[in-house]
Formats: sequence, C-alpha cells, structure tokens
Amino acid sequence: MSFMNALDTTLSLLAAAVLGVVVFRLWQLPPILGYLVVGVLIGPFGLGFADDGAVTHELAEFGVVFLMFSIGLEFSLPKLMTMRKAVFGLGMAQVFVTIAVSLVAARLASIWLPQYFQIGWEAAFALGGALAMSSTAIVSKMLTERLELESLHGRQIISILLFQDLAVVPLLILIPALASHSSDLLQNLAWASAKAILVLILLLVVGQKVIRAWFRVVVKQRSQELFMLNLLLITLGAAWLTDKAGLSMALGAFVAGMLISETEYRLQVEEDIKPFRDVLLGLFFITVGMLLNWRLVVEHLWLVLLLFILPMVVKLLLIAGLAKLFGNSTSISLRTGLALAQAGEFGFVLLNQAGDLHLIPAQLLQVILAAMVLSMLVSPFILAKSDAIVMKFSANEWMMQSLALTQIAARTMNAKKHVIIAGFGRSGQSLARLLEEEGISYHALDLDPDRVQEAQMAGANVSYGDAARRESLTAAGINRAAALVVTYTSTASALKILHFVNELNPSLPVIVRSHDDTDLDKLRAAGATEVVPELMEGSLMLASHALVILGVPLRRVVHRVQAARDERYESLRGFFRGASDASDSPEAMQIRLHTIVLNERATAAGKSLQEMHLTETGADVHVVRRGRQRIEHAEAMILQAGDVIVVRGTSEAVARAEQRLLK
Repeated sequence: MSFMNALDTTLSLLAAAVLGVVVFRLWQLPPILGYLVVGVLIGPFGLGFADDGAVTHELAEFGVVFLMFSIGLEFSLPKLMTMRKAVFGLGMAQVFVTIAVSLVAARLASIWLPQYFQIGWEAAFALGGALAMSSTAIVSKMLTERLELESLHGRQIISILLFQDLAVVPLLILIPALASHSSDLLQNLAWASAKAILVLILLLVVGQKVIRAWFRVVVKQRSQELFMLNLLLITLGAAWLTDKAGLSMALGAFVAGMLISETEYRLQVEEDIKPFRDVLLGLFFITVGMLLNWRLVVEHLWLVLLLFILPMVVKLLLIAGLAKLFGNSTSISLRTGLALAQAGEFGFVLLNQAGDLHLIPAQLLQVILAAMVLSMLVSPFILAKSDAIVMKFSANEWMMQSLALTQIAARTMNAKKHVIIAGFGRSGQSLARLLEEEGISYHALDLDPDRVQEAQMAGANVSYGDAARRESLTAAGINRAAALVVTYTSTASALKILHFVNELNPSLPVIVRSHDDTDLDKLRAAGATEVVPELMEGSLMLASHALVILGVPLRRVVHRVQAARDERYESLRGFFRGASDASDSPEAMQIRLHTIVLNERATAAGKSLQEMHLTETGADVHVVRRGRQRIEHAEAMILQAGDVIVVRGTSEAVARAEQRLLK
C-alpha cells in the first residue's frame, strides 16, 4: 500500500473521529457511541470514505494493545486481593454462566432457526465470551457522573467488569485453538496453554526484575521524552513477543501493564499512555462500525431486534440472579444487572477474532454486530432510568431508602443551627474538624459506605446518604440548619442541591466548591451564596505569598486578595489555556485516615501506644476514642478492648500499623 493511500485512510478516520465525538458530546452521550456510528457512515457499506483495509486493521489492533496495557495497569495484586470475593466469585460466575447459557441457546437456535444458526459449539463458545463482556467505558463513566462509583452496587459492577477484563486474556488464547478444527483439540489447547505459560513466566519472572531495574535507569536521566519512548518500547515489545509466540498481541500488552503496575511509576505511566490509548481505541471502534453492513441489517431487521432484546434481557436476569445468590439485596442486584446488560468493547474484540478465524458466517456476524451496537446505544438511557426501574420492581427498595433516611433523621433530630456537609472526603473532613474546634455542630452526608463506617466509628457525625436528593436533605434537618456546604466538585450535583434548597429553605446560605471558574456564574444564578473555585483560591494564595516576599505590605496584600474575592474573582477570571489544562485532575491522595477497633485478642490490649512503637510502621495515631471520650494525646494511655484508634499514613503504613495493633 502506498504512503498516500495510508495517509488518506488515516486522515479520513481522524476527521470522522473528531466530528463524531463533537456531535455525541453535544448530545451528552459517550464518545464510544459516536465512533461506532461514524464507522457505519464512512465505511465501505456506508458512504465509502474509508475502506476496511490493512492500515485500518493495524491502527485498530494498536488500539486494543494499548487498551489491554491500561487494563493491566489496574490489575495490581493488592487491589485484586481486597476485591477477591466479588471479582473471583460473582465476576467469575457471571462469565462462566453466560458462556454456558450461550452454548445451550446456540444449540436450541440451530433447531428452531436452522437457516441462521447453523454454527458449531466452538462458534457458540466464542459468542458466549463476547456476550459475557460489558462496556467498561460506558458504565464507569455513567457511574462517575451519577456519583455511584463507591456505592454498594457500584462496587459490585466494577468487580464484575474487572473479571470480564481479566477473562479476555484466556479467551483470546482459547478461541484460536478452538478454531483450528484439528482432530486433536486437547493437544491444541495444551500447546496453546504451554506457550502462554512459558511466555508469561518469561515476562512475569524475568521481566519484573528487568523492568524495575531498567525504569530506574531511565528515570534517573530526567527526560520525559526518554520515559515516553521507553514506555512505548516496553508495551509494543511485549505485544511483539507474544505475537511471535503465536499468541495475541493484546496478551503481551496486558502482562506489560501488570508488570509496571507493581512499580512506583504506575501513576505516571497511566497518565502518559492515556492519549495513545484513547485515540487508538477510538479508531478501533470506528473500524468496528465499518464492519456493519446496514443493508443486510435492514433485510433481517426482526432478527437484529431479537438478538438485541433477548440477550440484554437474559443477561440482566442472569447477572441480577447471581448477584442475589451472592447475598446482595434485590435493589442492588437489579441495579447491577441493568448496568451490565449491554455489550462491551472486548465483545467486539472477541467477535472480530471469531470472524477472522471464520468461526461465524459473515451474514450472522453482521446481525450480531448490529445488535451489540444497539445495546450500547441504549445503555446510557437505561442507566439514567435505573432508579425508576428499580423502584418499580423492587418492593424493598422503598424500605431500604426509608431506613437510611430514618437513620439520618435520628442522628440530626436534636440538631439546630448546624452545618450540613455534602460529601465527607478530604475537604469535608477538614471542614468538620474546624467546625468541631469552634464548637459548631455539623452533619455530613456521603455515598462511600466504607468511609461512612470508619468515620462513624471514629465519632464523626456522618451518615450514608445522597445530598442531591430532597429526602436526604429533609432528613438531615435542612429547615433547622445554619448553612450547607457542598465539598465536592460536581456542578450537576450542586445544581440539584441548590434546586432543593430553594424549595425547602430558600434563606439557607449555601457554599459550593468548584474546580475552576467555568460554572461560577451558573452556580451563583442557581442560588449559591458563595462559590469557591479551588484553582482561583490557589492562584490567590500563590499571588499573596509572592507579593509578601517581594516586599508589598501585608495589609495591602490582604486588601487585594479580599477585593478579588468581593469581585467574585472577576480580576482573575480568564486565562491562556495550554495543552495540559484539558487533563487537569487532582493528584491521588497519598495520606489517609483509618479506623482500627481493638478486640479482646488484640496485641495492643493492655499496652500503651508507646510500647507498640507505631512510628516504626510509618503511621501515627491521629486520635483515640473510648466510648464518647475523644483523646488526642494518648501515648501513655493503657489501651483496652473496644478502644477505637484512628491512625494516619499511607495505605501501606496504615496496614502495617493495623497488623501490629491487632496481631
């Protein structure tokens, strides 16, 4: 293929990607759907602007490689161990049962619809693997926007998605082995497994030591360019190695990601690889859309609709049923099933592989592909209406929500002139400490059950609840409150809260935190008494320190800072944006608080904190609580069973401190 042909194809794909993302962003829909629709429009079965050639396939394969690499970065062993019950219990059951159901369904379909479903069990297995996948990109984005990532159903959903991503690796090995049509299937599977194990041992055992040592050498050169080149070399090198071994390129990239996830450079690597991953993955989804022959879909529209509706319903019921069997409530099980009923990115990867290996007839492949695209298109709308659906079908959802509201009301029953804190993260906890020191009562609402539980044990006035719901605000005593503070940076949620405040207590002062000045006027217009853009406040602090150091009188500096605030940051708003501004995000918080409750068998029971030498673990004691008593300087205090110790440090230091105190 000539250079100009390759350039023509690449430019066509890039132009289509830009237009598709812009349109779907305007419609508040995930970009992945834009890529799929654009692929259908410009492909050989659409307007014909781009062909389904070698260049297109190579770009798409690179997208899958970088996606698998970023998935590997998430699979650190400590993370898997903390979620092992949900990941390797519920997640594994979902994948295995879905494949088993698909094998049975394919057999029945070959009897009832022989003109369409004359496929072997190998093809049915591949289809089952594709059906088992759900869209990590769509679901995680929607959960984040709805502030449900740390909710009970959010954690179940993420656990299942984690196992689905992990299951792709053996499926990418198994499907080619099944497609060989050899008389000795077991021999082919054994040979494929042996190659995979050999390559994995080489990469995981030898590669781990080499990569860690080599990264140190590269980092010492203090060159961002060299770091990026090294990252590309490792990713593509591992993919090349598994490809040469007759395995999937995606497998090598996944293992490379796992290796780097165990090093201290994981966060930096994740940020550096993200632009490559997102761009190339977008091109991959365009190529998936290009495979769709819409004329064939129109001819067999009834079959497309059948394969769109039936698998979604079956998958919803299957996941909800399994979640219920694993001890979840009906409402959580339904929410989990609704979120994961659609097809996923790796479903397309597995489907493409099965098509390339001629396991599935081209006509049936087109119909299944169309049904999968439709399921992803409707998924955001199903997730948006999930609350109403669960309320309709779950009899105990009202009861559970009423119980949560009752608990909030019981905690705030006697509170007057208190501050309602929406969100009990780092900012919310800092505000709560300052209010306590000033003798001002507060009550916080947060959606992270673990954080709420730990904070409650440490004596904090916090309850599990969504501040963006009218019922939660009422239960928190909004009519008796002195102020409300929104401590997280979600404009959509803040606008909901302001709407309910205007209904329930219009005179209540509301202070809202925002990331920058983009939505300042919108929040002020919605009724916010004060809006605190953290970037603007950071700019003011930097400017004030700089002016003082340069000799400007302190009184004048304070006056200028106050004037800027009084003018609603008008003098600071508007700035020259650079390439890095688009990806502004707060760094992950390294230091954390952790609550430890001493039991009768705890090592620390009967000893003092001085005897436990917790400073050796890297953590320090923030406070000790005994009953209602809060003790801040308790080094010489003799600990006893039932004492609650709040320690502060990194995750590793906190874990070491907990082990020393309890074991």
